[in-house]
Amino acid sequence: MAGFTYIPARQSEKSIDKFPRKRLISEQSRGNLCCGCCSVFDKEKVFLTNKSLKVGRHMASIVDVAKHAGVSIATVSKVINNYPSISRKTRLKVAESIEALNYLPNAAARGLVTKRSRLIGVFMHNLFTSPFVTELFAGMEERLGGSGYDLVYLSMKPEDRHYSMLSHCRSRDVDGLIVIGIDREYPDLQPLLKAEIPTVFVDTDLIGKRAGYITADNTRGILLAVAHLYGLGHRRVAFMTGDLNNIIGRSRFEGYQQGLRAFGLPYVSSYIVYGNYDKTQAAVEMAALLALPEPPTAVICTSDVMAAGAISLIEASGKRVPEDVSVVGYDNTFVAEMSRPALTTVNQNIKQMGSRALGHLIGMIDDPDYAPPVAIEPVELIVRDSTAHCRDLITQVPARKEEEA
Repeated sequence: MAGFTYIPARQSEKSIDKFPRKRLISEQSRGNLCCGCCSVFDKEKVFLTNKSLKVGRHMASIVDVAKHAGVSIATVSKVINNYPSISRKTRLKVAESIEALNYLPNAAARGLVTKRSRLIGVFMHNLFTSPFVTELFAGMEERLGGSGYDLVYLSMKPEDRHYSMLSHCRSRDVDGLIVIGIDREYPDLQPLLKAEIPTVFVDTDLIGKRAGYITADNTRGILLAVAHLYGLGHRRVAFMTGDLNNIIGRSRFEGYQQGLRAFGLPYVSSYIVYGNYDKTQAAVEMAALLALPEPPTAVICTSDVMAAGAISLIEASGKRVPEDVSVVGYDNTFVAEMSRPALTTVNQNIKQMGSRALGHLIGMIDDPDYAPPVAIEPVELIVRDSTAHCRDLITQVPARKEEEA
């Protein structure tokens, strides 16, 4: 039984203590594995612990549960694996014994019977340091709850020509996938779709027989920001974005263009800058905007991190936010609340998005007829202290229109 750590039953307590807070299981020495949740191989004991291990004292095995409930080992296994043939009375009896003995089924052995690893793989383009990813994972972790599934991060290796996402998934034996922010044209994604591994994409508009996606209403989010600034008297509104080659960048840019048209505002090409979702780069681009002959009186940034970079540069240049320049962010992460002044931003409820993405995926794993999602989550504008009425009366006259939106 490769993959199990061998701890002989006669080991001393001192040597066992070298493995604190680990789940340890013995190698099969005699007999056969009786079921998918068995934690005893014949007579050799298995030690499973959360705190400490002591010689001669072990946590309950499936044999102990069977004896306590007065049923066979096979019956206990069927109850744990939710076989429909077991009566309600027997289920209750076994459940009471499991609770009384604090029995913990071994997940690896159980997977041999259920053909499930209970692992959900996660591929992502963003780093763990991204506030967006942090909140997305918080939502997924909350949704995991008592589902019995665990998340495993799958690193991507584009520099390795022999690497494939599909092979990686199979080597880790994941039951399903969450794929975050990877461009839809990435070559490894099509093999994933063809393999029909249950998959939910986050912010990547790809669908398949066993794949769907979830994203926010990004176009509306930027429209709300433009409307807010227009209502405050701003007529020179800049737009700081990341990559325009993915669904997020494109849809937010479309929202900006639609907003300009809706309110009769000029499209000025020099007002479009690329902050690359990076605070430092955002500061560089903000400096370029302020150096224009007719600098904008407001800027919409498509992430809170870029908005924070823009604010730092504005303040460093001797101007004030929002008195001289209003700034709007996007995401409503913890960065928005920590910002000074507190950031007006578009809330896309990232935590809820993570929870719903995982909920859809678990549904697809558990039910082959569960329809893959195509979900557009609602957004709202959170008005805080980084936007205010425009004080520059010149902005009431539209700047020169360079090209139609």
